[in-house]
Amino acid sequence: MSDAAQPTAAEVRAAAEAVKTALDRHLAAVELRTGDDDTAVFEAFNALAAAAEAYDELLYDRYDEVTPFEIPGADGALPPYAGPDEPHALSLLIRRDYAVAEPQRLLAQARRVAELDGDGDAPRNAAKAAVSPLAAIGVLFGEFEPDEIASRHKEFGLEEGDSTLWVTAADELAEPGEWLNAPFDHAADPERIVCRFDVSAVFDEDDDEDEDRTAGETGHDGRRAVAGEHAGAGS
Repeated sequence: MSDAAQPTAAEVRAAAEAVKTALDRHLAAVELRTGDDDTAVFEAFNALAAAAEAYDELLYDRYDEVTPFEIPGADGALPPYAGPDEPHALSLLIRRDYAVAEPQRLLAQARRVAELDGDGDAPRNAAKAAVSPLAAIGVLFGEFEPDEIASRHKEFGLEEGDSTLWVTAADELAEPGEWLNAPFDHAADPERIVCRFDVSAVFDEDDDEDEDRTAGETGHDGRRAVAGEHAGAGS
């Protein structure tokens, strides 16, 4: 960073004062907590996390120094919950990314599925799947449930990327077919997230860095599921 773009010493000092103010506010909110899902505590937590992150960045930009603490979930904290207190319906929003690591394996599995189809179109489907990776994907996802593909992805020549599951609250169940044309336009409102679960290889990198200082903690296949709930800290 150039000298012209560096924050001033006064800006760093102001950021430090903002952390102190946010810390006092958080403690006051905790002392007056009315329950496990106290909105004031949650908002004070997020404000403290944001203030600490801003101070850390300015401190580094100005003095090439960092703070000795880290607020968990500061980057991905959920916004204050604005959904119904007693949801009458839920929406599950799931995203799973895959890389096509072995196209030939993908094609072979699709051919096998098509050949076992048993109807009159099987030879035609098999031939189509044999020459088109795009068609092979359609064959496999038409035959297997997404959860089964997730558990057997290596068999299909796929490599896992990040995945996330959002559980969102709704006032009532949508009418049949109501949202099919635009399924994610309104359901992905972050203020209606009850909880979310993220799985990413980036947690491996965090663990590797942590192991240089302390013992890291990893989950199945070196991945970690992170849950964030409005009753506590964000994910």
